[in-house]
Parts: sequence; structure tokens; C-alpha cells
Amino acid sequence: MFERFTKSARGVVKGAAVQAERAGADSVTDEHMLLALLDQEGTRSSVAFASLGIAGRREAVARALADVRRRGGLSKADQEALAGIGIDVTEVVSKVEQAHGEGAMRSGRSARRGLLTGHRPFTPEAKAVLEKSLRVALGRGDRHIGDEHLLLALTAQPGAVADVLTEHGATYGAVERALFGGGPKTG
Repeated sequence: MFERFTKSARGVVKGAAVQAERAGADSVTDEHMLLALLDQEGTRSSVAFASLGIAGRREAVARALADVRRRGGLSKADQEALAGIGIDVTEVVSKVEQAHGEGAMRSGRSARRGLLTGHRPFTPEAKAVLEKSLRVALGRGDRHIGDEHLLLALTAQPGAVADVLTEHGATYGAVERALFGGGPKTG
């Protein structure tokens, strides 16, 4: 599959590994892929981010991702659902951090396997994004996988990254319109 990746898509994958290394993470996540996409310049995804007003808000996106990690991966929708049955996630996180230290509910930093070898494996979620990007490209009739397909895959893959993108106005439909001006190609 990697042979189908454009130069910009390969840059995102490599950039995600760099993001993971900088964060001291043991593996490359879909969050790292989003941050790497936000660092790209002159690409289709960077044009979409600019069109949606996200290009200058990288730090806000990074903070939103950190907040989700702090809550153990719970999205705002999850938090609201739990609040509906009387569970205050902010209070739970606070009590856990009082007992076990700040960031105690975060995941993805426990293993050291990748740090010893210099190779960080991709998490199942990140691999799913790569696979989804292939499906997105094929669905559009494209013979390559570009950074734009990775961005669309991130918006389509359920989870914290898609939730954060949605909070910033980057739904699948909005990104697709910013990239292509409408729906799928009719070939």
C-alpha cells in the first residue's frame, strides 16, 4: 500500500513518527498523524485546513487532543453522556490525578519497546486510518493515496481525532468540500 502514497502522504507518515518521538510515545497514533498533517505546507490538506480556518489553530487542536488524552480518551460527547447519568468526568479525572499524579489516565506511554529500538509501531487506530485512506482513495477513483485521503480518513475514523476535528469544523463533508468542491468523483 505504501507504494501508492504520494510524497506528501509519505511526509505525513514520517512526520507522525517524528511527532511520536518528540512526545516520547512508544507508538505512532492517529493523533500524531493529525499533528503531522497540520505541520504540512503547500499540500492539499493544508489548503483544506486554511479553507476551514484551522491552519492557524494548530495549538488549539493540540490542546484539545491533550484534553481528550487527559480524560482517558473520552470525547466531549462521551463526557456529556456520562454527565447525563450523574458522572462528572472532570471530577473523576481530578480525583484520579490527586491519587496517582497528573496524567494518570493517559494511555500510550507505558511500553518502552519502540524507544529501545528507535522504531515506533503504529497503533491499531493509526493503521485503521492508513487502511481507510486507501478505501477513500479507491472510492474517489484515485490511483494514489495523498495527504488529502489521510485527512478524510481521520475525519471518518470514529474516535478522539475525528471528534476534535469536528469541534474545529472539519467534518468529513466539510473537508471533502474544501478539498474537492463537492462529493465523490463520478468517473
